[in-house]
Amino acid sequence: MATKQTELPITGMTCAACANRVEKGLEKLPGVSSATVNFATEKASVNFDDEQSKLSDLHQKVEQLGYGIQQEEVDFSIQGMTCANCSARIEKALNRMDGVEDATINLALESGHVVYSPGTLTPEAFVQKIQSLGYDAVLEQDQQEATDYKEQEIKKKTRLFWISAAFSLPLLWTMFSHFTFTSWMYVPEFLMNPFVQWALATPVQFWVGATFYKGAYFALKNKSANMDVLVALGTSAAYFYSVYLVLANLGMGHNMGLYFETSAVLITLIVLGKVFEARAKGRSSDAIKKLMKLQPQHALVERGEEFISVAIADVKEGDILLIKPGAVSPAVLPLTNRC
Repeated sequence: MATKQTELPITGMTCAACANRVEKGLEKLPGVSSATVNFATEKASVNFDDEQSKLSDLHQKVEQLGYGIQQEEVDFSIQGMTCANCSARIEKALNRMDGVEDATINLALESGHVVYSPGTLTPEAFVQKIQSLGYDAVLEQDQQEATDYKEQEIKKKTRLFWISAAFSLPLLWTMFSHFTFTSWMYVPEFLMNPFVQWALATPVQFWVGATFYKGAYFALKNKSANMDVLVALGTSAAYFYSVYLVLANLGMGHNMGLYFETSAVLITLIVLGKVFEARAKGRSSDAIKKLMKLQPQHALVERGEEFISVAIADVKEGDILLIKPGAVSPAVLPLTNRC
């Protein structure tokens, strides 16, 4: 038995009889050992066995009794997403959390929005869930930290690319010597040494490539696969096969057909792609946010015989809006033309 305690903020109660009704209704659910409803604070404290009743069952029972559960919303920035598969994985995991009404992840803006019923859930719980998937999240109140993080991430990836390129270029140079049309190129003899190539490829594989191993680990841990799994698998095959050839052919000279340059150059090019992606994503994200700020926060809506200013959140389908010449439309809704 896994006993849990939760507090449910209840709306709609008008008297002590309402609190008593909710209390008795909750106590009838299987697995609920005790339920106490405080009319003054409008909160219900419930002890229940989550193997017999889920948090969603408690919410449903309260709603069946004619009351509601106060919902809360939280926004946060997410770092580490690389494709639509990443955002879909996070969205699915958050929506599976007991008490979450709706979770949406925006890959372009690198943001998330969750509507949930407070109780056992807190904003920090969503951050921990995202981190368990191999990503990171910053709550809305820490947006400056999120912005700084993005800038630092671009600088970090750029720095890793130059380090990776410095180790990979000598290996790429040795690769050109194997082609007939480039046989005229001078290649220093020491670069053809298998141990030198091994030494050059190792930092790229395990230092620069550590992010791919980390991403692959979390993907496989959550029973899924992504690009990190593919990169880690492909480059590791080339690297470890080359290591095997070096150790199995000690003293055989330089003609072993090694593939150290394959793994190193692949990682370097993928890191370069991630640098371009991070910069482009940052620009597009800023452009979208600036565009969203252009939307008016109020609209002139017909109420009775006059137009009054209301918040755009209060504009409903069927409302008649007054849009003055040169003004921006505050909503995308079916409108009625009036001449």
